[in-house]
Amino acid sequence: MTTTTLAVLVPLLPFLGAAAGLATGRRAPGFVRPLAVLPTLAAAVLAVLVAIRQGGNTVIEASTQLTPTGSVPISLGLHIDGFAALVAVLVGVVASCVQIYSTGYLREDPRYPSYAALVSLFTAAMLLVVYSGDLMVLLVGWEIMGICSYFLVGHYWETPEARSASLKAFLVTKLGDVPFLFGLFALATDAGTFRIDGILSTVASGGLDHPTLVALLLLAGVAGKSAQFPLHTWLPDAMAGPTPVSALIHAATMVAAGIYFVARLLPVFAASAAAMTVLAVMAAITMVGSALAALAQDDIKRVLAYSTIGQLGYMAGALAVGDRGAAVFHLLSHAAFKALLFLAAGAVIHAAGTNSLTAMSRMGGLAKRIPDAYWTMTVALLALAAIPPFAGFFSKEAVLVAAEHTALGDRTTAPAGAGWTILVAGLLTALLTAAYALRLWLRAFRGHGPEAPRHGRQPLAMTSVLWVLAIPSLGFGLSAVYLDDWFDGEALTPTLTTAVLGTGLAVAGGAVTYAVWRTLAARAVPAVPTPHVAHPDADAGLVEAEALHLPHPARDPADPGRALLGPLYGPAADGFHLDALYRKVFVRPVLGAASLVRFLDREVVDTYVSGAAGSAKGLGWLVRRAQTGNLQTYLSALLAGSVVLAIAAVALANAFAGA
Repeated sequence: MTTTTLAVLVPLLPFLGAAAGLATGRRAPGFVRPLAVLPTLAAAVLAVLVAIRQGGNTVIEASTQLTPTGSVPISLGLHIDGFAALVAVLVGVVASCVQIYSTGYLREDPRYPSYAALVSLFTAAMLLVVYSGDLMVLLVGWEIMGICSYFLVGHYWETPEARSASLKAFLVTKLGDVPFLFGLFALATDAGTFRIDGILSTVASGGLDHPTLVALLLLAGVAGKSAQFPLHTWLPDAMAGPTPVSALIHAATMVAAGIYFVARLLPVFAASAAAMTVLAVMAAITMVGSALAALAQDDIKRVLAYSTIGQLGYMAGALAVGDRGAAVFHLLSHAAFKALLFLAAGAVIHAAGTNSLTAMSRMGGLAKRIPDAYWTMTVALLALAAIPPFAGFFSKEAVLVAAEHTALGDRTTAPAGAGWTILVAGLLTALLTAAYALRLWLRAFRGHGPEAPRHGRQPLAMTSVLWVLAIPSLGFGLSAVYLDDWFDGEALTPTLTTAVLGTGLAVAGGAVTYAVWRTLAARAVPAVPTPHVAHPDADAGLVEAEALHLPHPARDPADPGRALLGPLYGPAADGFHLDALYRKVFVRPVLGAASLVRFLDREVVDTYVSGAAGSAKGLGWLVRRAQTGNLQTYLSALLAGSVVLAIAAVALANAFAGA
């Protein structure tokens, strides 16, 4: 079987699995889990075979033109370079882990068939984005992911949080997709093609007429999809969905799509110094702001959500300094330990028997209760904090090294100012990342809160996946020396300067956080029980947990985040009030305009319509009154009319005769 055929099957298999799952899920429940797991697992195996055959140093091209458009042609094609091959493996592996994990996590969920099918469709859409050689076909996968995220985030649609989060995710990402679409059209107009190889050839020859406009339009879509400032606000709220969905979105699909898109078309962005500067500033604000917000969150999933935003900022920063190898390397590394973090958090939630008990202030005694989640999450947090030799250290150092080279003028693909911006922001974020990673670990596993209710043993499908993902979280960074061919042949090894600075700041952040936690824990007094009335729709596990009268997170005495942030704690906990700002600046004016349109429609347009209808109704009433059905009345009217007409005729004749 040819490599092209194998590559076509990679996105096709999960798509067929999704279609079969949606068609037969209700009628044949026994086939739901095999249809969820086997096609995705087969796609992952085929993606590995494609990567091996591709070898990293060649580009696989194949295409067939679709129906003629009359202008810029659209083709169904493949464009598989080293980055595409590796990212496809990542998507297949993480999606397979999520599907296997979900068979245990959502074992009793009545909507599991539709959930599993949507996860498969989500996976197929991302694989289409990865392998596509035509931007219009890529856009199809891009938009399918958007609608899949809407349904999956809103899986628990009975809760207002899930409904609101799914709608917010859809609208915010669509807000970025509108200029993104115009950017694709502008790019194709300049290049004369939607084919990626044709566009890159046009850029290389200097044939792109409007590089800044095209790049900025495309960056709007990337900011929405990859949750970069200022369109990042949807991602923390998306935690209302099932935890495995969060792992899939944060590690291998959706948010990874924007970073991958820029990496694939980096020459388009590098053609504009202004666009690279905008990307650098956007990445720097995203990194630092999300790290501060993560340090103030009490919900364990929201900490991880803000962490994802920050790590995506690192990837965007690497792209802003012109190093797509470092960006994709961190994308792959981050996918392993972030998927592990979310799935381990899911194990914590599953142990409580509810999807609602996610506040760290309500956790305690979990290290001994769920050892698999404890040890694997510890590995993932060390990788997140970039502690050597864990995977996050090597990939984050690759970003810092790229920024250092640009700042010092060794790399000329981006302005030196962009390099300094990313380098300073990256080092500060390394300090904050270690602080909130250790804070999460201490509060979730070493805190003094009451224990969550026991809810049986963890299913093997969940615990096995955790240990599988722990392997790349620990050792993937070391493989960088063997993957040069897949990363444009560039070395991704750390340098002494950035390694010392980055690791030193991470250790300092962790040490200060631990010291503050120990001090607060020693001074802490038992929290005053807070009466709570459980929601009537809450499940049994939540009712049992709430019955413990757990402390309110705002009064948690052993939270080092409050002491470290000081007056920034409140704004950081609320995401620096960006949602409130957007409501005032955008939502309220739109609602006001909608109210005005509704008033004009009701009071003006409807008045004219109602008046016309009333006139016709009145005329009809008069005509109806004349139709009595009495023959004598009709004859009398006819005679009277004849007399009137005769009199009128005589009068007119006399008038003309006298004239």
